[in-house]
Amino acid sequence: MTKYKMRRIYITLAAVMMVGMMTACSASDAGSTGSTVVERTASEAEKDVTSDNETIQKEEKSEHFTERDLKQTADTEGAEKINLTSGQDISITSEGVYVVSGSAENVTITVEAGDEDKVQIVLDGVNVNNTGAPFIYVKNADKVFVTTGDGENTLKVTGEYKADGDTELDAVIFSKDDLVLNGTGVLNINSSDNAVSCKDTLKITGGTLNVSCSGNAFEAHDAIKIADGTIKITECNDGLHAEDSDDDSIGAVYIRGGAFDITASDDAIHATTTIDIDGGEFTLDARECIEGTYIKINDGSFVIKASDDGINAAAKSDEYTPTFEMNGGEVTITMGAGDTDGVDSNGNIYINGGTISITGQSSFDYDGEAVYNGGTVIENGKETNTISNQFFGQGGDFKQGGGHPDGNFPTDGTQPDENFQPDGNFPTDGTQPDGNFQPDGNGTQPDENFQPGGNMTPGQNRRQRPGQMQEQNQEQNQEQNQEQEDDTI
Repeated sequence: MTKYKMRRIYITLAAVMMVGMMTACSASDAGSTGSTVVERTASEAEKDVTSDNETIQKEEKSEHFTERDLKQTADTEGAEKINLTSGQDISITSEGVYVVSGSAENVTITVEAGDEDKVQIVLDGVNVNNTGAPFIYVKNADKVFVTTGDGENTLKVTGEYKADGDTELDAVIFSKDDLVLNGTGVLNINSSDNAVSCKDTLKITGGTLNVSCSGNAFEAHDAIKIADGTIKITECNDGLHAEDSDDDSIGAVYIRGGAFDITASDDAIHATTTIDIDGGEFTLDARECIEGTYIKINDGSFVIKASDDGINAAAKSDEYTPTFEMNGGEVTITMGAGDTDGVDSNGNIYINGGTISITGQSSFDYDGEAVYNGGTVIENGKETNTISNQFFGQGGDFKQGGGHPDGNFPTDGTQPDENFQPDGNFPTDGTQPDGNFQPDGNGTQPDENFQPGGNMTPGQNRRQRPGQMQEQNQEQNQEQNQEQEDDTI
């Protein structure tokens, strides 16, 4: 049950109790005199409950972000100011706004507030260098905001992180509850493991974030949601990573805007369940740039460079069928050499709009169906407006207003057209050649001793065309006749 639903229950119960108490008080005080009694009618109490419910519903209707999530400046009137000192940890135990400034080494801010408390930490010119410990550690709260002021802030953690009991601390900013990163300034994070780790939902709505780490730049269990911001990630394992290893029904990424420059050794954007992108500018360089179960691109500009799959809809969650769906935007994918795919889906591919341009050996690879309904598809510089399949005959089903290739060779001797791309499989009723075999076009299979590009080894039997065999037999007969004549002489 969500916190919002719990609040509805509490408010409803409170309204019932208030109505009952007011009714009782009105009855008992009706005849009393000599004192001022302020009464609130049941209708007034109900109005307050209605107002609270409307506020809650407004937050829920936003679906992804609340008004406070999107507000880039904090209300610092009455805020507590904290000046950092090396070696002195700070504990925050109640709701409020805390403005933090100064340079220090080995200092951790620990948030351990109430379940309904919202804590906002404003970084105002912070420079911290820790060894084996996070700078911000959220143990408990309803939500924590980390907001950058107009200046620049730098957080660095080196060495191996130390655990807090059963909790494996592994990030410069580590939170067990909802976390929001926003602001108008710059936040530089350098980590020997992860940069930001959230065990609930992580939101980024503004600011400039520069990250370098050996682990994941931004990771969350439930979801990563990004509304805006400038994000540059270098030398990390994954850029954005949403996953709960114990529950494959969660772990989603939603992006509606922002500028992203991500270089990662594994995935630039990774989610267990869904990746929904409604906008943004993306420059991605990774082994696989976008990987999730259901990937939907509605808008945005993408420049993708991948050494494996540019976009990979993989079977990571039982909740969804692996699918890549494109409805808008501009996607440019450049693939590395080898067995790589521009778009690889363990299920389906749907292209309904936008422009996708792929340069590489294989544009698409899918196991389910592929449907082209609109948009522009460019393969190696040529507009095709089709969804080809690298591996025909493996369940792939391309649909475009008519028949689709099934990958089977014709049995009536009909030659394929110039656009036909074979699947690379040899017939199963003959001996398989090695990787260097070049067929002569007659369909004859070489035997197991065939060695291309060189002379025959004695004792080997190399298959030849009938004309070649006849000529060789004539030469052999002439040689035998000559030998017989020489023996006779």
